[in-house]
Amino acid sequence: MTSEKSVPQQSHWTFLTNHAQVLLSIARNQTATAREIAAQVGITERAVQRILRDLHDAGYLSHTRQGRQNRYQIHADAPMRHPAQQGRVVGELLDTFAEPVA
Repeated sequence: MTSEKSVPQQSHWTFLTNHAQVLLSIARNQTATAREIAAQVGITERAVQRILRDLHDAGYLSHTRQGRQNRYQIHADAPMRHPAQQGRVVGELLDTFAEPVA
């Protein structure tokens, strides 16, 4: 009988939600398509569309049409939602994690 060491399975959780990942993706590229965001975040295009709607409905995001593309504007002064971040705004998250746009 051979003894095999149990290899721990990696957990699939992350520190930032998909909503935060989508918002960060937009902060990096305000004209990104849902398909581009989905590829960067690692979720489906349909999931991105739901998240964009959530962010828009909650006042974190607005968009304007430019031809066939959307241009997103993040409302960085919108408050964070979790009670542990009371008094903080979403712009602080973006300042910490979003790469500067060249």
